[in-house]
Amino acid sequence: MSHPHPDLDLPEPLVDGGVRVVPLGGLGEIGRNMTVVEHRGQLLVIDCGVLFPDDHHPGIDLILPDFEFIKDRLDDIQAVVLTHGHEDHIGAVPYLLRLRPDLPLVGSTLTLALVEAKLKEHRITPYTLGVREGDRERLGHFDCEFVAVNHSIPDALAVMVRTSGGTLLHTGDFKMDQLPLDGRLTDLRAFARLGEEGIDLFLTDSTNAEVPGFTTPEREIASAVDKVFRHAERRIIVACFSSHVHRVQQVLDAAEKAGRKVAMVGRSMVRNMGIAADLGYLHVPDGVLVDIKKLHDLPDDQVVLVCTGSQGEPMAALSRMANRDHRIDVGPGDTVLMASSLIPGNENAVYRVINGLMRLGANVVHKGNAKVHVSGHASAGELLYCYNIVQPRNVMPVHGEWRHLVANAELAIATGVPRERVVVVEDGVVVDLVDGRASIAGAVPCGYVYVDGSSVGAADETLLKDRRILRDEGFISVIVVVDSMTGKVVAGPEITARGFVEDEVVFDDVMPQLVRALDEATANGVTDTYQLQQVIRRSVGGWMGRKIRRRPMIIPMVVEA
Repeated sequence: MSHPHPDLDLPEPLVDGGVRVVPLGGLGEIGRNMTVVEHRGQLLVIDCGVLFPDDHHPGIDLILPDFEFIKDRLDDIQAVVLTHGHEDHIGAVPYLLRLRPDLPLVGSTLTLALVEAKLKEHRITPYTLGVREGDRERLGHFDCEFVAVNHSIPDALAVMVRTSGGTLLHTGDFKMDQLPLDGRLTDLRAFARLGEEGIDLFLTDSTNAEVPGFTTPEREIASAVDKVFRHAERRIIVACFSSHVHRVQQVLDAAEKAGRKVAMVGRSMVRNMGIAADLGYLHVPDGVLVDIKKLHDLPDDQVVLVCTGSQGEPMAALSRMANRDHRIDVGPGDTVLMASSLIPGNENAVYRVINGLMRLGANVVHKGNAKVHVSGHASAGELLYCYNIVQPRNVMPVHGEWRHLVANAELAIATGVPRERVVVVEDGVVVDLVDGRASIAGAVPCGYVYVDGSSVGAADETLLKDRRILRDEGFISVIVVVDSMTGKVVAGPEITARGFVEDEVVFDDVMPQLVRALDEATANGVTDTYQLQQVIRRSVGGWMGRKIRRRPMIIPMVVEA
């Protein structure tokens, strides 16, 4: 079983006839999925999603894949194939199309509709090619066949990529729900047929590889949702992903049974569910859906609100309700149904929202205390079935943190795939398929690209480190006035601190030390203001570490008089 090495060099040029796979996101993390396939000088991109920031990324709105690897080869890209419409697979498309607006986008009807709505906000009109299961399209040197897979959003597709150098089957996100709400099964017959043809490299969803058995069918949560609706005293507020059409369908059906009206809250929820309804993927019972402006005309026990914020996103509707910063005032008797799982890294944010809502008197129902969510990803038993059906020659687990990738790799090995033919890699590590054998060929730069307000890529780790220091350690400003001729301190030091429990009189101890350090520096011929600022930073920083055991940001200012 192969793994990345920190000393991997840039890969050599791809051998003639070989196939190169470069993951630019989604391996080693949950989010920003993007894979580039290269063959005979042409590129095919599979998915282009975003990663949502956590507490480690203060002030960041989104995290994008690193496009540096393809930036100088945009004309070589034949198409961007999108497996389904979740943000972690389509959210970065607008930023890629800023670089080349005429890139062809290939996907199912719902997926392309969601992407087009997103691109409209960026004032980009894309070139799209709609496909459905069973379709086969020639995209340059890549012969792509699309296969139906079941997921937590309708119209998801796996893609079989045939090239003269080998075949690849990319599952996208999938599970094997045998009782899907929309009747659309993962097409295992197609998987078997492709397996008979021969799969040289199987790229398969790893998210639930650690979970034994089989993922619970979506329709099994209907009884739990109905129970919530039966027992709720006042309003019901349901939080889920704005693209989770199946979950919203269950809420609409439960509301109809309970005689309640449903209103959508939040721009993305209204937009996505409107698209799904218009295309026939969401079936809205007559008279159930109402405009949020009409809710004040209805009694509380007839109201259901469907909103975003199930992951604790600070600007989403549910978080704002918990902080009393939303026009919907949550109070005693209200029931909040959080109908989603926790994305790793979001746990603290979600629990803060739950606590905030319960503090306001709401009854919060979530996956931890009721069966109100099932995963959209295949568990270990389903993955074993897939490996046995497909019988791939080589395996490259995708979509997951390192622990998920390793667990998926072990499943492949258990079904008979030779250990040396299972490549476990992270973002940026290049895998070449040559003469039917997959192996690591090197690595390309693949860092995080941050969307920070209106800027893209300007924020870096240095900036985030400063923000984390300001957030966690506080800051100190030190102002000193020195004689421009002698360099002697003539006024100050004046110290101002923010983010400290201690009273500012504690800094009286460091004043004499700071003056002595400056006097010694000037006596040794140091007169440059920048160098004097460094003296201040070292003196105050060392004292802070010893005395208060903090490492704040220190901002020295030396003024010449």
